[in-house]
Amino acid sequence: MKSAVKVLGALASAAVLSFVFSGTASAVSGTASWYNDAGYGACGTQINAGTQMLVAAPAALWTTPNPNNDPLCRKSIRVTYNGKTITVPIKDKCPSCASNKIDLSQPAFSSLANTSVGIINVTWQIV
Repeated sequence: MKSAVKVLGALASAAVLSFVFSGTASAVSGTASWYNDAGYGACGTQINAGTQMLVAAPAALWTTPNPNNDPLCRKSIRVTYNGKTITVPIKDKCPSCASNKIDLSQPAFSSLANTSVGIINVTWQIV
């Protein structure tokens, strides 16, 4: 099972890197959790994940030494769960996320599922 997870993670990274360099990406099957931190996000702007609709992208997908200048900071992620779809701007980095996992802000997660669930299986795509 661990090798299957590694393969899926590598495929997710490849899809995102393909997008960053070519402008297109395929959907990633993965998971989403939520957070509610406030302060400066990886893109260099103030965020409040307890009140704003945003997403933290997995650290493996960032391509520049200074995340403030990363192409991801100008993109959004479209997330689908259980027939519901939202599009949220990438404003932060998730250092502990696998390459197929995203960390949604509390309001973004709440628009898809109850936060008591904790982690949901989603399909997501950088747009």
